[in-house]
Amino acid sequence: MVSAWGRVMSLSKRCVEMLIDLVDNKLTSMQVFDREDAREVTILEICKRELEAIMEMRKGGNGAVVPFPRKDAGATEPATQAAL
Repeated sequence: MVSAWGRVMSLSKRCVEMLIDLVDNKLTSMQVFDREDAREVTILEICKRELEAIMEMRKGGNGAVVPFPRKDAGATEPATQAAL
């Protein structure tokens, strides 16, 4: 797999599953009190979708692109970084 920055990335299935569980646990325990909390929930949801897409690619899925919101249309960096 090649990252958005053109570097080769390698995560084992076990690591991806663990990351999905950690993100899911964090989402479950989050209580949104202000904009910063809401922003963190949004970023965690994006992370979870991207990790699930990695798992789907590993299973030999259809390779569908997982859409996620971008901060602005002219952004040149990945949305996960732009959203931070």
